[in-house]
Amino acid sequence: MSSVLRTIRAILAPVVAGLVAAGPLASADSTAWRGPAGDGISPEKNWNPKAIAAPGAVAWKVNVGKGYSGVGVKGDRLYTLGNSDKEDVVVCLAVQDGKELWRHAYPCGPGSYPGPRATPILDGPAVFTLSREGDLFCLNAADGKVLWHRNLCKEFGAKEPGWGLAGTPRIEGDLLIVNAGLTGIALAKKTGEKVWAGEGGVGGYSAPVPCTLAGKPGLVMFGQKEVYAVQTADGRKLWAFPWETSYDVNAADPLVAGTHVFISSGYGKGCVMLDVATGTPREVWKHNKMCNHFSSCVLMDGHIYGIDGNAGGGNLRCLELKTGSETWGRNLGFGGLLAADGKLIVLNEHGKLFVVAAKPGAYEELAAGDTGLGKTCWTAPVLANGRIYCRNDRGDLVCLDVSK
Repeated sequence: MSSVLRTIRAILAPVVAGLVAAGPLASADSTAWRGPAGDGISPEKNWNPKAIAAPGAVAWKVNVGKGYSGVGVKGDRLYTLGNSDKEDVVVCLAVQDGKELWRHAYPCGPGSYPGPRATPILDGPAVFTLSREGDLFCLNAADGKVLWHRNLCKEFGAKEPGWGLAGTPRIEGDLLIVNAGLTGIALAKKTGEKVWAGEGGVGGYSAPVPCTLAGKPGLVMFGQKEVYAVQTADGRKLWAFPWETSYDVNAADPLVAGTHVFISSGYGKGCVMLDVATGTPREVWKHNKMCNHFSSCVLMDGHIYGIDGNAGGGNLRCLELKTGSETWGRNLGFGGLLAADGKLIVLNEHGKLFVVAAKPGAYEELAAGDTGLGKTCWTAPVLANGRIYCRNDRGDLVCLDVSK
């Protein structure tokens, strides 16, 4: 090979490698609750919003059992939970056609508003699931075999809230953290061994949200009667801010923006922006224009987008992060949402799907379609690898092809 060719090859090699590496970034698995950072934002870019309105957009539909669990997606497989005949069932399906690949069942009462709430999360060869009664499983993602199992209520003194444990666990490094008990529980993800655990008792319904506290990894959690932060490594409680809601329903995940934390609850309670830079929370602004029942907000480009209102009715609103001022609102009904590529994907409780531009100036609808799910859709949609997944409380799960 001539020196010229060797030179050209040397120049092009990293460019080609970069293009190959960049390709998959356009699509993305969904292995963690509300995206990699737990903020409701998917890294997916290569998808077609208009496809939700096209005839035949629903590629397949299956029933996975009653409940509100979302889906975890990795490669050509998805994982979710349902409840049937007093059993929770973890199912693994093929993303291509919804065909069941394996299932793992265990005893669990359906409870009020039947079925599991938490979403499966994936890490390496494992899938982790949590039941409303505190059964935490680590399963082999390939075949569903149990790698380890703990019951958080029986073993750690965590008490089941009125509507069951609901917050999806969070993986941080080697730890699996759950919002259970008064200040959370952390287990070694590979073995299930306890790393730290707060005092037993009733926790909130939301998921742990990662943050940085005094330069160290931390977690913000919404408890039954307060929002608080702990140090990830040892669970040490660093600060707390009292926040009591009707029926103790603190269910929407907090939003973290640097040294600021936003929380919101339903039943007219409203929302507050906290400055936690000093380690003592201080109110920046507070009002009731955003009352998240259990649908979590997203933060994009200095603005908060979320569904204000309780189940049975709601409005999609945009608030300015710094001041809390509302810039626009639209009556889309109650539901759940996520963001991707500067857009909001909103599923209302009647099964209608909307794609809205995440722009603070005005409501801009890019597409709308009907999933055919009807009532009651309270689970946030999931976007992964060119597919949107939506479900209702009866366990009907649909896949919409939105690939380009």
